[in-house]
Amino acid sequence: QNVVSNAKVMAETLLSKGIDLVSGGTDNHMVLVDLTKLNITGKDAEELLSKVGITVNKNSIPFETRSPVITSGIRIGTPAVTTRGMKEAEAKTIGNFIADSLDNISNEDKLKEIGNKVNELCRAFPLYRK
Repeated sequence: QNVVSNAKVMAETLLSKGIDLVSGGTDNHMVLVDLTKLNITGKDAEELLSKVGITVNKNSIPFETRSPVITSGIRIGTPAVTTRGMKEAEAKTIGNFIADSLDNISNEDKLKEIGNKVNELCRAFPLYRK
């Protein structure tokens, strides 16, 4: 239940930032983002978000015009963050990190700042507790 709640909040956050989603939202554990109007490929978005510490997968979208190696979308899943104990507030924060990263593709200082915030969030929700 928390996995789906987190995905819904993340989807709503991305939508509120003007980012298109395939199907307009989600009813399950993942969010499929359509990057077409942002003029960024799924491959480039995957690499950009990896740079700030957010793992997503490039993913084809319906009526895809790019090759499967490039794609026009990304897939974001919430099981991993939910397993770490993150709830809706953190899902919203991560959604904002994603939107801010996609808005600042060429701004290395901003991307570094986002990456630092991602690391801080991850430290607050470690994979393993001692």
